[in-house]
Amino acid sequence: MAGTGDEEVLAGRFEEHRAHLRAVAYRMLGSLPEAEDAVQETWLKLTRTDPDAIENLGAWLTTVTGRVCLDLLRARKARREEPMDDTFVPDPVVRPLPRTDPEQEALRADSVGLAMLVVLETLQPDERLAFVLHDLFAVPFDDIAPIVERTSAATRQLASRARRRVQGAAPSAETDLGRQREVVDAFLAASREGDFEALVAVLHPDVVLRVDAGALLRGAAASKVVQGARTVAAQALTFAPYARAVRLVLVNGTVGMATAPEGRPLSVMGVTVADGRITRMYVLADPERLELLDLAGALED
Repeated sequence: MAGTGDEEVLAGRFEEHRAHLRAVAYRMLGSLPEAEDAVQETWLKLTRTDPDAIENLGAWLTTVTGRVCLDLLRARKARREEPMDDTFVPDPVVRPLPRTDPEQEALRADSVGLAMLVVLETLQPDERLAFVLHDLFAVPFDDIAPIVERTSAATRQLASRARRRVQGAAPSAETDLGRQREVVDAFLAASREGDFEALVAVLHPDVVLRVDAGALLRGAAASKVVQGARTVAAQALTFAPYARAVRLVLVNGTVGMATAPEGRPLSVMGVTVADGRITRMYVLADPERLELLDLAGALED
């Protein structure tokens, strides 16, 4: 049996990979708490394995995390909880806006847009695993194939099918944080002023607003999908009284908004900006899920 010193060394080596494993699990599951659980399960599996038998610890941990996440996705499907309905918004990663070097902040390895995560939710579990591990983390198909119990060629086809769906559904997006902020600032100013036409002007004619308020909220605050600039602008004006409690934050690596009157989080919104207008809006307003997010740092003055 390994001694305490050996366990500490193993724990230290695992911690070197934790951020990477969390990023893998988050893309697989779209849930921050479930991603943490998957990483913890990977650690438990490592403690039950002879580390001397592992040739490449990073690769081993990545594939084990992928397998844990695949089991969770399949269990969701078996319970008929997936795919999520049209109002589902994945857990956002919220950080304060960068004060320096925004270009480097935008290139953070753990940034993945909410639009991408929404599309990933439409994939079958095996497709999602093959696409995430290969396309996003460069894991060879020969290493993915045993996880999905397919040949390498069949696994390549899974990823290819998923890639086509992602490319066909994920909206094009502005990557420059400065230009994103100009558009979001204009939207926020129009909201605060109650200027309907200014709101319409900053929204793409076919803009889609997706609000995930959970199962408990009803009425105007309920979950919904709304499309069209004038319809979305009218929806935005409904919540204009809260506009002065909004602050700009980074949501999954892009400029977004967090609404927190008196420091109490009401919603987090990620947006997709293209050609100077907002094309997608993703609002998480589920009180139970908001409580689980780490928003303290992003909301500090």
